Amino acid sequence: MSYAQTGYTLVLHQDANPRTGGVAICGFSTVGMVGVIATSHIINQLNLKQLGTVMNAEFPALALIHDEVPKHPVRVYQGEKIGVFTSEVQFNSKHDVQFANTVLEWFTKGGFDRLIIIDGLVKPDKKGEQGDLFGVGSISTAREMLTKAGVEPIQQGVVAGICGYLLSEGERLGLDITAILAECSPMYPDARAAALAIEAVSELIGIEIPLSSLIEDARAIENSVQEIFENAQNALPAPEDTSSDPSFG
Repeated sequence: MSYAQTGYTLVLHQDANPRTGGVAICGFSTVGMVGVIATSHIINQLNLKQLGTVMNAEFPALALIHDEVPKHPVRVYQGEKIGVFTSEVQFNSKHDVQFANTVLEWFTKGGFDRLIIIDGLVKPDKKGEQGDLFGVGSISTAREMLTKAGVEPIQQGVVAGICGYLLSEGERLGLDITAILAECSPMYPDARAAALAIEAVSELIGIEIPLSSLIEDARAIENSVQEIFENAQNALPAPEDTSSDPSFG
């Protein structure tokens, strides 16, 4: 398998076996943070172990602290016949192709059967209510699975970024790659959209992934955003009294 550009370096933990097999899932910090919220929840609920870290000198020098443990922002996890690739930092779009190729190399070396990408789809007027869910499959088998899961296919349109590149390469190389796209708000991390995407993933892979804690997070996020909106409205000057203006009624 050849690519126009190689991916980033995946540094595995000592004694880690990259041959996970089964299904691969990936999510990035893109619009609404849907992908990274969903993958983080899947990792926690399925108790997956970290397999390794994606490294590059161009990445920001930082540590993300989880339960007192410092971690690099781009990581891969594995469990029984499942692997997850996640990035908790939003990178410039110039990195998209290399990230996508990194995912493809991880997918190939891991011996996975199929890849599911979780991402957001912008819905600017979304304010807490559940949005719609859409899917795209690189091959006919992937599209049939989406239909069985009740996910509406995108008939015409454009999917950009890492997700779009992976789908196109999946079609070109005959790889089973599926994108689950949840409508989300671009204004805040949309946990409700992530929960909707996870429901579809659970249906596609036949593994139950509890959602109660994520739904609670979604309510907390919505309440916080509502409070911000209300505070912003209260800070605005009151409208002028025009009742005595002869130009009004």
